[in-house]
Amino acid sequence: MAGEPGEVWLVAGLGNPGPSYAGHRHNVGYLVTAELADRLGARFRAHKSGRAEVVEGRLSPPGSPGPRVVLARSRAYMNESGGALKQLATFYKVPPERIVAIHDELDIPFDTLRVKLGGGDNGHNGLRSLRAALGTGDFYRVRVGIGRPPGRQDVADFVLSDFSTAERRSLPLLVGTAADAVESLLVDGLDRTQARFNS
Repeated sequence: MAGEPGEVWLVAGLGNPGPSYAGHRHNVGYLVTAELADRLGARFRAHKSGRAEVVEGRLSPPGSPGPRVVLARSRAYMNESGGALKQLATFYKVPPERIVAIHDELDIPFDTLRVKLGGGDNGHNGLRSLRAALGTGDFYRVRVGIGRPPGRQDVADFVLSDFSTAERRSLPLLVGTAADAVESLLVDGLDRTQARFNS
């Protein structure tokens, strides 16, 4: 369902707080929300709950006022981020069907996106925490592909490591495309967004 101008959407970038995690594959959700904040001309600030940072604004696609949006990043670590995001959803009166989680996805090749509604957590600690806090998995996901670790590298080590040099060259385009997908989802709805971005 495309967003109505009066509705508020919560767009949560999943990741780990702090500079030591900033460049990790696991933090691509933070990178996409930072791109969206730049497009709104705003900076993240501490929410009064003290457990998250937010940017409030309105997406403005050409020719129409877009929906109101709260961009969010938990200040808790990934595996405990659901509580802070649930607190924001309650504060802004946002139901699960107007929540978008942006996260890294091992089962999708790097430089690829998938947008979907609902599903399991597929071993992703951020999704697991958010599902547990909300009591449902029926929220939108923008899944940003990071691919599988090479050789026998441990999955946890892989997601908590920086993108490769080659990947970093493509990363700005990937992040920008993921931000486009979020905007499309909120304005044009799931079907049109999937047709455009689920390549």
